[in-house]
Amino acid sequence: MATLNINGTTHQVDAPDDMPLLWAIRDIIGLTGTKFGCGIAQCGACTIHVDGQATRSCVLPISAVSGKKITTIEAVGETAAGQSIQKAWLDQEVMQCGYCQSGQIMSACALLSQHPQPNDAQIDAAMSGNICRCGTYPRIRAAIKLAAKEGV
Repeated sequence: MATLNINGTTHQVDAPDDMPLLWAIRDIIGLTGTKFGCGIAQCGACTIHVDGQATRSCVLPISAVSGKKITTIEAVGETAAGQSIQKAWLDQEVMQCGYCQSGQIMSACALLSQHPQPNDAQIDAAMSGNICRCGTYPRIRAAIKLAAKEGV
């Protein structure tokens, strides 16, 4: 039995210690905004925050997050960075298919939380692990810059 703090709520999860956190979030707890993409932490669709850090949940065992604060896309809008990024995403019409966007938003929010005025190199580094199959990278960059300009 694992105890997980997800979006400010404590969940008792009856699952093997080596179960990827992604499956506990989606299949046991029922928060489906975090997506499965590749299963090897290469695409970023499963990005969540663990103690404020962008983290790939598809390879992270639930045993590794005991006592840590987990935030998913469902609650990221409760933060200043999350609100700013979500608004900028809409203003810049970033989404096409939308599948990768929860992971993109989570990475962008972590970036702005650490670097409120990121330069291009910081944006590139923070977003490099998130793949957008539709190729909306220019709009993603514009949205991050807009969110930074409007302030977090």
